[in-house]
Amino acid sequence: MYENLKGKKVYIYTLGCKVNQYESDAMYERLEEYGCIPLAGSDNEDPSSAPDICIINTCSVTNMADKKSRQIINRMRKLSPNAVIIATGCYVQAASEDIIKRGVVDIIIGNNRKSDCARIISDYLDAHKTDDNFIDINKDSEYDDLRLHMPEGHTRAYIKIQDGCNNFCTYCIIPYVRGRIRSRKLSDVVSEINDIVQNGVKEVVLTGINLSSYDDADVGASLIDVICKVSEIPGLERIRLGSLEPRVITDEFLSAVQKLPNFCPHFHLSLQSACDNTLKRMNRKYTIAEFIAVCDKIRQYFDRPALTTDVIVGFPGETDEDFEVTFENLKRINFYEMHVFKYSRRKGTVADKMPDQIPENIKNIRSDRLLSLSEQNKQKFEESFMNEPLNVLIEEKITVNDKLYYRGHTERYMLIDIPSEYISEKYPDTENPINTILCYNR
Repeated sequence: MYENLKGKKVYIYTLGCKVNQYESDAMYERLEEYGCIPLAGSDNEDPSSAPDICIINTCSVTNMADKKSRQIINRMRKLSPNAVIIATGCYVQAASEDIIKRGVVDIIIGNNRKSDCARIISDYLDAHKTDDNFIDINKDSEYDDLRLHMPEGHTRAYIKIQDGCNNFCTYCIIPYVRGRIRSRKLSDVVSEINDIVQNGVKEVVLTGINLSSYDDADVGASLIDVICKVSEIPGLERIRLGSLEPRVITDEFLSAVQKLPNFCPHFHLSLQSACDNTLKRMNRKYTIAEFIAVCDKIRQYFDRPALTTDVIVGFPGETDEDFEVTFENLKRINFYEMHVFKYSRRKGTVADKMPDQIPENIKNIRSDRLLSLSEQNKQKFEESFMNEPLNVLIEEKITVNDKLYYRGHTERYMLIDIPSEYISEKYPDTENPINTILCYNR
């Protein structure tokens, strides 16, 4: 099957989120099954050698992401004029007609057709057939079931278990380019992770476009059922979660995950603003009081959990008073780390047409204040673990000022550099510590 793919060199450039990265890795594997040769240097704008097939997995979360996607598509066509150029991902889903009109790519593949990439490319190589690769994702209820056996990096695997979103936040294009919520079968999730763990992966991160909405209706499984089932897989040492909506964090949820020895006490909670006025304009489905109650609840179940979040500053209509409310509430919550974003207009969203757009200089000032607060919080949080043993999953070897270190993350996702001499002294029988979990006392 698909004999014309054998020996073809494939290069995939990935933009955007961890879901995209998972799908790119899975497309590499799917194509490799039929004889394609993956090229090294993914996500580098200069492929390591001339590819026969070049796939750009695009992003569309902001106008800048659209622009970057267009630039990469054009660059790959220029660098690889003889390659079959394929565009897929969220930008393609949002702007397929424009992409086709510009004539830069040979094939477009919709977000709900990535699993069919081998057949689509083979058909094109046979007869330049390009039909039925792109359908209305908002009318598709099927889960596009990609699968991964060994992620790049071999220590941590991001596993996509859910797609789509029904929230329709006013700043977000994602529901229109990812479609409605769809969930993967629980049995398929467990099977894939079992294979990955057998291949040596120590940690998995369950992820999705709206992970909290996971629901395998066939067996009545919610997100907590996935976590508990996955935790039973022999050899899996860590389970970590992607971004969560606060509504999923209940006493039942926390009581269940607290009992799992391989569950990481790291909760990335989707916040966006800590002011009710702004949350309402964003069409977020909670108040800041409800969000704070969730954070307090997590801390009742776990000792010093790592609470991280995303915050948008300069959303249309955010007054100085609104921002001060956000700032004070963020001080109260005391996140370990905050990813701060200056609001970026996105065509096709409600917020793009809202009045009272905030000037860039004000966004910069607000962003700087939150970044400074985040840095203070992070330092205090990490200092609270001084002189305590930390379990670190070693991921890479680095050199700093001519000194060798082994770098990795703790269960709470603190980045730790361990001096090589420490490992030599404490673990003399460990020839290569990468992909092992070591105890380190700073």
